[in-house]
Amino acid sequence: MTDHDAWAIQKTILQMEFPFMVVKSLQFALFRTYGIPTISTLLLKTSQLSDSSTSFKRYADTGALIGEFMAFDPHSERAQTAIARTKFLHKAYRKNGKILEDDMLYTLSLFATEPIRFASLYEWREMTEMERAAVGTYWKSLGDALDISYEKLPSGKMGFRDGIHWLEEISAWSHAYEVQHMKPHGRNKEIADKTIDVLVYNLPGFMKPLGVYLVSYLMDERLRNAMMIEPPPAFFSAVFASMFQLRRLCLRYVALPRPSFLRLDVFNEEPNQHGRNFVLFYEGAPFYVQPTIWNRWGPMAWLKWSLGQALPGDEGDKYYPQGYRTADLGPKYFEGIGRKEVEKLRETLRAQRMGQGPFSR
Repeated sequence: MTDHDAWAIQKTILQMEFPFMVVKSLQFALFRTYGIPTISTLLLKTSQLSDSSTSFKRYADTGALIGEFMAFDPHSERAQTAIARTKFLHKAYRKNGKILEDDMLYTLSLFATEPIRFASLYEWREMTEMERAAVGTYWKSLGDALDISYEKLPSGKMGFRDGIHWLEEISAWSHAYEVQHMKPHGRNKEIADKTIDVLVYNLPGFMKPLGVYLVSYLMDERLRNAMMIEPPPAFFSAVFASMFQLRRLCLRYVALPRPSFLRLDVFNEEPNQHGRNFVLFYEGAPFYVQPTIWNRWGPMAWLKWSLGQALPGDEGDKYYPQGYRTADLGPKYFEGIGRKEVEKLRETLRAQRMGQGPFSR
């Protein structure tokens, strides 16, 4: 299976098969990393999630970077630029040891395994072996592009047979890593509380406590303990379980197959005349959303306005209504910095990622 094959299968999963649950699983994959004290401590030190003035933008930037290299062909300029920008933003922290290489591998493992786990738990069907192989192939290849070492995995030095083999080994390693390192810590809780504020942002005030219960319900006991978050009351756990089961049955036996025009598109396909891109689907603050008539006056805009939430184009340039350049994504103090290095990294990626599968290199 080539990089392109794996990407195309995974994109179909995201856009057509399980769009809602895959997006939630990716959000929770990132959220789960905050249960590791070394990760939460670094995020607090950089203040990107400890301060509400930056947490929404950090959430939007991370989503844009991950989304760009998931939404576009691995050999495209947009995907390679997103990977290069991610490498640039991490480079100094990895070099000085503030980002541990094991934490990089752990984070990668969650992006590969959480969508599969969420589909198994909450969707109308589990992923097929072909789909799991594609997910494993895609994320293994991405890990190669990000220079993440697999030496800690049993077959890391000898090589993996295929995407399924890689998934099995990284899943087992990830579980063991959590058992050893996912421990209760005040910094975990501080980051978790700030992130939950982002996750429930779209809910009316009176429903936010219910949203917090739902987030807690979706956690397992180890993660809740690490983040020092109480489990939801038994009544609400039963309500959520029934809700997900009803959704599963309706999708499996009542809903028609999703037509192509209802697929989930998160980004515009082509940059505008100024070379900027826009987010089409967003949760939280409207960063990088174009202030079109629909986005400011459509039904969803009226709902957000009624809840007192910001709309695209509000408060001048605060939410970047002019869009973004992928090579500039990241903390505000990094805007405009590193473009030449990002371009060099992208050229290297273009030479390395020639279309072959990650198990034939």
